Amino acid sequence: MAINVNNAEADALTREFATMAGVSITDAIVIAMKEAIERRTSSESPAETAARLRKKHGISLTPSSRKPLSHEVIDSLWDKG
Repeated sequence: MAINVNNAEADALTREFATMAGVSITDAIVIAMKEAIERRTSSESPAETAARLRKKHGISLTPSSRKPLSHEVIDSLWDKG
């Protein structure tokens, strides 16, 4: 099946990638699309990132850590000087 690209930037990027990778134009498109699909399907959600970082740093969520901070605490974080 043929793909017809009528976009100069897409053509230039594909050719640049093909040269960098040492592959044909067709292979460059296949590689780029596989990598793009993999990045989008394997990326973690913000909640997964937070869980991974908590585990890495030995942090556990306790009932008190799940409560919102008071206005006084939040206000104290601002530089007043």
